[in-house]
Amino acid sequence: MATMQDAVSPEQVKNLIHGSEELSLLDVREEGEFSQGHLLYASSLPLSRLELAADALVPRRATRIVVLDGDGGSLAARAARRLGELGWTDVAIMRGGIAAWRDSGYEIFTGVNVPSKAFGEFVEHEYGTPHIEASELKRRIDAGEKILILDSRTADEFEAMSIPGALSCPGAELVYRAPALVDSPRMLVVVNCAGRTRSIIGAQSLINAGIDNPVVALKNGTMGWHLAGLELAHGATAAAPPPSPEGLSRARAAAARVAQRFGVRRIDAQELLRLEEGADSHCLYRLDVRTPQEYRAGHLEGWRSAPGGQLVQATDRYVGTLHSRIVVGDDDGVRAVLTASWLVQMGWENVFAIELDLVGRKLETGPEPQRILGETGSVEIVDALALRQMLEHGTAVVIDLANSLEFRNSHIQGAWWAIRARLSDALARLPRTGTVVFTSADGMLARLAAADLRDTPGLRAMALAGGTAAWRDAGLPMAAGTDRMADEPVDVWYRPYDRSDQVEAAMRSYLTWEVDLPRQIERDGDARFRLFR
Repeated sequence: MATMQDAVSPEQVKNLIHGSEELSLLDVREEGEFSQGHLLYASSLPLSRLELAADALVPRRATRIVVLDGDGGSLAARAARRLGELGWTDVAIMRGGIAAWRDSGYEIFTGVNVPSKAFGEFVEHEYGTPHIEASELKRRIDAGEKILILDSRTADEFEAMSIPGALSCPGAELVYRAPALVDSPRMLVVVNCAGRTRSIIGAQSLINAGIDNPVVALKNGTMGWHLAGLELAHGATAAAPPPSPEGLSRARAAAARVAQRFGVRRIDAQELLRLEEGADSHCLYRLDVRTPQEYRAGHLEGWRSAPGGQLVQATDRYVGTLHSRIVVGDDDGVRAVLTASWLVQMGWENVFAIELDLVGRKLETGPEPQRILGETGSVEIVDALALRQMLEHGTAVVIDLANSLEFRNSHIQGAWWAIRARLSDALARLPRTGTVVFTSADGMLARLAAADLRDTPGLRAMALAGGTAAWRDAGLPMAAGTDRMADEPVDVWYRPYDRSDQVEAAMRSYLTWEVDLPRQIERDGDARFRLFR
């Protein structure tokens, strides 16, 4: 357990934030708790998932880390100890946690991805990003005007709900793909997301790139459309196609203008090698900003998938260290530059863009590799068919460690839901069988939980091989709902449209929260946003 020598005061943390040295602020509460109040530049790293996410969030083991929780108590101590066991060498706890930060008179931020959300509002205010009301857009559509609507969210979000007639074109793809889609300079281009941030950043990206067409953000995105009483489409998959050679040439020229205006530093392979050689002294993030599909088709070893629009929308999910070095890469010379331009404006000092030559290179395929830190090799494993027999005979209970939204939507029939960091409390609420089998989406988190409890007297802890995916692939029975919850669902932040009731009220509250962020940012004084006139 961390000692008082390993603790720092809120005042010391504030000074560290304003310093120039690398610093990682890790809030180890569950994301739902994090969303109720946290530091501006803290990253959410729940203790429940620490071994799965810490390496990507803070890749350099000597990085200075301050661990945060609600009160500076046992949760922070457990996380600090675990980080030390896994090789991080400079770990401290903030004394008194978030409560002490508040008592010191400092700002507490609610919600998630706050730096990015606040930055979106900063951009709209400072650059005057134009917008259009949902009712006015609908009127113009009904009048037969030719309008190009581009949805800057992920493809999955687009498929779940979208503006009728829109095309999916995630953030960093806009300048890359949009110019080829307009057939006259008078065609109105509308960029939307679910709320505000990606609409604003997307529209301003096209404006910064010098597109000839009038460009506007859809005010309040799909939420605004819904609140105006208009119907959303569900299941749409239409996407903006990749550019033609001529379109790519135009996009590259636009990217060059953006790079010059915002001081984007473009590097080559040799300069990248020098940055990589210095990764022991500086935290280095290598982020592939192409689409997830392109990444899965082939990517360089050691590069993380961070689609450009999502990286700008949720920078704290990808980069957990202030004053670190960030390299963003693509294979077209457009998307990395546009992404880098926004990171520069957000205040990241050491951002580099590179056009990667992937032809003839040794590439990895498939999704981003995920590794478990720590030893789980001695965990007892059970396959899906054997687990089914155990359940039929009542000799085991299944605990699902997926997030509560995933559990609500689909889980192994008869499974209970719990949070890994709180298993000691959850077990007391479950039927006593002597054997507990953990599952999670792919089984990785399940192995960690089984390892946590493998030496517990009177308890046999096992993990389901391949997790819930293996059970589903075997055609075994699934269920939905929240009737077997062994803990409170505070593990994730629920978006307004994730809620089961009072959805419209939650939407209005969320949109008000976004608009109010700049005033809170000004009071806090830690943001480093940069304005380029």
